[in-house]
Amino acid sequence: MALLQLRQVTLRYTDFPLLDQVDLQIEPGERVCLVGRNGTGKTSIMRVIAGEEKPQEGEITKTPGVVITRLPQEVPDGITGSVYEVIHAGLRVGGTEEEWEADVRVEDLMQEMSLPAEKEFQSLSGGLKRRVLLARALVGQPDVLMLDEPTNHLDLESILWLESFLLKVKPTLFFVTHDRAFLRKLSTRIVELDRGKLTSWACDYETYLERKTANLEAELKQWAAFDKKLAQEEAWLRQGVKARRTRNEGRVRALKALRAERGNRRERQGKAKLEIQEGVSSGQKVIEAKNISFLYGDHPIVNDFTATLWKGDKIGIIGPNGSGKTTLLKLLLDKLTPTKGEVKLGTQLQIVYLDQLRDQIDGEKSLGQNVAGNAETVTFQGRPVHIHTYLKDFLFPSDRIRMPAKMLSGGERNRLLLARLFLQPANVLVLDEPTNDLDAETLELLEELLVGYEGTLLLVSHDRAFLDNVVTSTFVFEGEGRINEYTGGYEDWVRQRRELDRAPNLLSSTSPVATPIKAGKSEKGRKFLNREQKELDELPSKIEELELKQAELSERLADPLLYQGKDGAFQRVEKEFAELQQAIEKTMARWEELEALRLELDG
Repeated sequence: MALLQLRQVTLRYTDFPLLDQVDLQIEPGERVCLVGRNGTGKTSIMRVIAGEEKPQEGEITKTPGVVITRLPQEVPDGITGSVYEVIHAGLRVGGTEEEWEADVRVEDLMQEMSLPAEKEFQSLSGGLKRRVLLARALVGQPDVLMLDEPTNHLDLESILWLESFLLKVKPTLFFVTHDRAFLRKLSTRIVELDRGKLTSWACDYETYLERKTANLEAELKQWAAFDKKLAQEEAWLRQGVKARRTRNEGRVRALKALRAERGNRRERQGKAKLEIQEGVSSGQKVIEAKNISFLYGDHPIVNDFTATLWKGDKIGIIGPNGSGKTTLLKLLLDKLTPTKGEVKLGTQLQIVYLDQLRDQIDGEKSLGQNVAGNAETVTFQGRPVHIHTYLKDFLFPSDRIRMPAKMLSGGERNRLLLARLFLQPANVLVLDEPTNDLDAETLELLEELLVGYEGTLLLVSHDRAFLDNVVTSTFVFEGEGRINEYTGGYEDWVRQRRELDRAPNLLSSTSPVATPIKAGKSEKGRKFLNREQKELDELPSKIEELELKQAELSERLADPLLYQGKDGAFQRVEKEFAELQQAIEKTMARWEELEALRLELDG
């Protein structure tokens, strides 16, 4: 018997309903993941199920006695008291267990989640507040637990714990997540909300993507056939056939029905078109950090860290909440002075920084004002673009450009910030938790953009799939301010750590003198990655392009007139020639490295 059921439920704020006569039922033990684009109404359907919002039509039935608990995306205002008191308030009123049993459950859960019982809730960081609220939701042992983006602001350790915990206690789940690894691990069924309709997919995520693509292609073919028939009937009517003739009246009525059906069609919103404003070419060496340390009081945040970032590097940064990831970014960008050591920035750097708190968006200003001020146009890739056209590429329709940004969902707010940031020319992108709240489709587009990005990337993320698909190496905080470097993304780090933990006296998680792992080491035991193959395939044409540019400069250097000018042209050409030579050597070295690795792994 279903724990809850929605029948013909409609929820409408505008002409197009968020929920359009939808049906849904959730059975005991299911773990249903709700997917859909940002702003389609995923949070709204959760509020309807929880009884926080009433639909205009339809009915919601629940098994008598069923308890439903919803964990919202954002931390609610007005929560006070100690961590223990906040969690204890989540206990089910009128439960059958003894008071001491409930208290023990609260204490066990706090211990398992590493929560400080006596600390005041309001004094905690955003991530820790989320963990406390999650504990409050779990401690009541609800029959249906609804989680809205539960991995937001959680570190990797907490996400892995949450996965393990939910798989162990097996609650009935209805959840929304942008974390594809979390979705793959937990979901037993996928439900998609698209243009007001719910579709159920009893399959894994990859199969869902394949079937969804096939369905959309079939829909387009069906619409094309319908539009062709409508056009033919319109042409027939324009020929002047008298509608009052009895034999034609039925055809005219049918045409009117076709028009009405076409008018009610809800077109699928197009894909976002993410593009980064091109900046100047940076120097080959972007950032050099030598033996840097940073202390907070007597506590080491960064301890004796050395690294060199080269043009085109894509670095992921992993660590627990509060470990110092944002501090490391500020040190590397020379926005914070290290306690010891030095940081040198390369030449011609154009740095664009996406901060974790999204403070760059003013909720009281409109979407257009947040991006363009009071101007009607923005300059992108050297040409003026109307603000409506520009924001349309980020899936904001014209009728929403004047609305205040505070009306946006979390994912839409993130998309607006990307639109704002990508107007700035950048050859160094610094992204602190860019995946929070983004829907899977926009997430994948951002991945493609970053993989093809020719500048340098510094990426803080707890999204395992995103790290695996984008970064080439990873800086990992491993206790007492130690930061070690690993080749590849999250799965590569896990594998290399496992190999090192098996090797005696090589690397201990508690050792204060752990040796960073540099690219090229510990490569055996894994497959040649798709992104590595893509990079390898693209390198020959890149080398050829660089060599052609160098040949052009060589011809200019052979022209005697170049040396007669007094405008410094010779020095500029000579410098550019030397930079190209460095780029060719680096690209050739990377090609040889990847080719050797491919042969080793395939052999």
